[in-house]
Amino acid sequence: MPGVNVQDQIKKLIELQKIDGEIYELKVTLREKPAALSEVQARFEDKKAGLKALEEKLKEVQVKRSTLEGDLKTKEAAITKANNDLSAIKTNKEYTAKISEIEGIKADKSIIEEKILVSFDEADGVKAEVEKEKAHLAEEEKKYQAEKAAVEAAVKEIEARVKVLENQRGQIVPDIDANILQRYEKILGNKAGLAIVPVKGNSCGGCYMNVPAQVINEIQMHDKFIACEMCTRILYLED
Repeated sequence: MPGVNVQDQIKKLIELQKIDGEIYELKVTLREKPAALSEVQARFEDKKAGLKALEEKLKEVQVKRSTLEGDLKTKEAAITKANNDLSAIKTNKEYTAKISEIEGIKADKSIIEEKILVSFDEADGVKAEVEKEKAHLAEEEKKYQAEKAAVEAAVKEIEARVKVLENQRGQIVPDIDANILQRYEKILGNKAGLAIVPVKGNSCGGCYMNVPAQVINEIQMHDKFIACEMCTRILYLED
């Protein structure tokens, strides 16, 4: 390549690749960490929803019991009225009918009282579940907040490291030929942050496909840039 010291440019690209490789991995981590935190948050929100459902269930039980207690008062009032009516009854037939009516109301009252007792037991059971879930949720929230803080701290640390690396990158880039840099960065973007790789044995260090002996000889001549025929990454030989 006229006017360009290929060997020197390869060394610069290798140096640049070390930086770009780390930047690429750090940016992948930056994308993964919030995603992982989102999963933790989603699980936490699910548990909150579970607690809310239990609390709603408790309210339903309490409302149901309140309704039953209202029905009970109505039955008690009906019994009181029916008993008062007895004194005004003049015939045996009416008296017998009223007694039968009172017994029917009392039977209904007994059923309501039984349902109220059951509702107390049901409410106690749901309350216990609610308290247990609240305690569990409090622990989960502590874990979530701790993980959130850890992720935020890690993100800040990674961002600071990326900034340092980008500054280092800026010091190397001016020493690289513009056309070569453009080619390198195009490959870098298309090949998961890996644009220049060594030949390992007789294989490409990027895609691990065989590199012919003739191509290796061409690399050793240092008069042009040689790319892998399979993955297009720039090839070099380690000292």
